[in-house]
Amino acid sequence: MHEDAAAKALAAAFVPDPEGQGLVLTAPFTGRVNLLARGPGVAVLDVAAIEAVNRIHPMITIATVPAFQQMQDGGMVATIKIISYAVPQAALKAACEAAQAALRLARPALNSVRLIVTDIDGGPGDKGWKSIADRVAAFGLSLDAPSRAAHTTSALARALSEETAELTLILTGSATSDIHDVAPSAVVAAGGRVERFGMPVDPGNLLFIGQLPGGMVIGLPGCARAPALNGADWVLARVLCGVEVTGYRSHGRRWPPQGNSKPPAAAPGPSRRLTRAEDDLFSKLLKILVLNEQGTCLTRHQREHEQGGNYGTGLNDREREGRVRGD
Repeated sequence: MHEDAAAKALAAAFVPDPEGQGLVLTAPFTGRVNLLARGPGVAVLDVAAIEAVNRIHPMITIATVPAFQQMQDGGMVATIKIISYAVPQAALKAACEAAQAALRLARPALNSVRLIVTDIDGGPGDKGWKSIADRVAAFGLSLDAPSRAAHTTSALARALSEETAELTLILTGSATSDIHDVAPSAVVAAGGRVERFGMPVDPGNLLFIGQLPGGMVIGLPGCARAPALNGADWVLARVLCGVEVTGYRSHGRRWPPQGNSKPPAAAPGPSRRLTRAEDDLFSKLLKILVLNEQGTCLTRHQREHEQGGNYGTGLNDREREGRVRGD
């Protein structure tokens, strides 16, 4: 099948419902179809299905952004490329069957967000809240100036109970050091629960996430005051777009699966023995890498030493020449 027809067919298999999946498909050109974001959101990928497609035939490919990548309107979520001028119909059919609508854009699912800041003597106050507002605005939502509360469990619990929003953000004047600290304790005191404290990422490891009677709650780490990317960005993006956040989710796979105590097995892939030429080439490349890693490119003094020269004297060429002449 011709490259353009093949790319169009595979794109349709990945995105049978462009509007529902939040994606725009470009017209095929030179065997390529791009999948673009239809507005802001988060890329949700079936990684196993995408990898399966890429294993079917080397001329049939799809490249994507990482799973859960935050996207803006018109951003490229994936590109389908038929590398050769044509591909076997049987291989294309297998790829289309494996594609199974394997990617979509999760669009903003919440309508209201609020921020509560706690105060301590000499603390940062509401510094940095505009950086948080910018993060929310990237999804087409607005964030008003934060509410303020004293940095105590009772005061924060009252602030949490006074108003409701689909998502409440908490930024404390002092770092939240454990699950019994002020902010998590205030969530519980306000009738909510903390589902996860701490995240294996830096910066942003002091984040917590939970539920309040009126919606979700995220306890932001102090680094959220800065506009630089941190772990809070990943969690905030998923929550705003209605993507489930658990303590064991990464790159589209969940661990541990229900009733299973073993890690998920790696997806099987084609395997074969290297040819003699491939093995020789691999060995040569490995030797080059090892030499570079060990830094065995000899300096001028080392070469002189191996050749019986004046290693370690610190003399330049003109000085050595003068010494030899007796100057």
